[in-house]
Amino acid sequence: MACFVPFNNRNLDVTLFVFRPTVVLVDELVESLKQFCLCTETLGCVQSSIFKSIHGNLIIWYGGWMKKSTANKELLTTTLLSMLTSMSSMAVLIEHSFFDAYAGESKDGSNAAKFSTGNIVSMNLVTSSSSDLNDLSYANLALFKSRFLKMEGATAGVCLKCQSMPRVACLYVWKSLLLCYSWILTSDYRKTMLPYLHHFSLCIKYDIFWVVYVSSENVQNYQILPQHRVLENEGETRNDGHII
Repeated sequence: MACFVPFNNRNLDVTLFVFRPTVVLVDELVESLKQFCLCTETLGCVQSSIFKSIHGNLIIWYGGWMKKSTANKELLTTTLLSMLTSMSSMAVLIEHSFFDAYAGESKDGSNAAKFSTGNIVSMNLVTSSSSDLNDLSYANLALFKSRFLKMEGATAGVCLKCQSMPRVACLYVWKSLLLCYSWILTSDYRKTMLPYLHHFSLCIKYDIFWVVYVSSENVQNYQILPQHRVLENEGETRNDGHII
């Protein structure tokens, strides 16, 4: 079953861990992260995936968790970081955060961005040193709304906002790498992005990734409900926790 990112944060927390490999061949790191995926299931992670940068030197681990309290997230952060120390000889963990999904669209009518092993995803990450998160989130959403339907080959997109700092992201799922390239080469950055973000003091990052692994063992136990039927899950899962 495909991995997914829902278009709201009603009952799923999203984590992104970004690694910069320090080894030439990253296969060993990817294999270690696959084992990490399995271990996180015992902590309550309902789905996880690994993205490998096509042109850059980054690996992203994505995890989806049933909603947790702040205290439990802090405990989980400590636990996960401890588990990752065994990979310190293969990569540097450069960023890790919990995100809330707050908007999204798909071209097949589903209410989540879905991806499987072998798919292409792109991500842009915008961090502000001084802006209010609400203002930054609104600008990110306006930018997403203005361009998604024009992005030929993009099947779904989701807007994310960081829970701990003024940082937002958009994740897009693509039909093919060629169509992703086509959009990048034909879109005018100054016309499509700057009108929405020019008044912020920003650091903008963008990359394209292969989805190299999807863990689907527990995904089938988490049903995506229509938005009008989704109820907030106030219960805590075993060993609840958080990333900052």
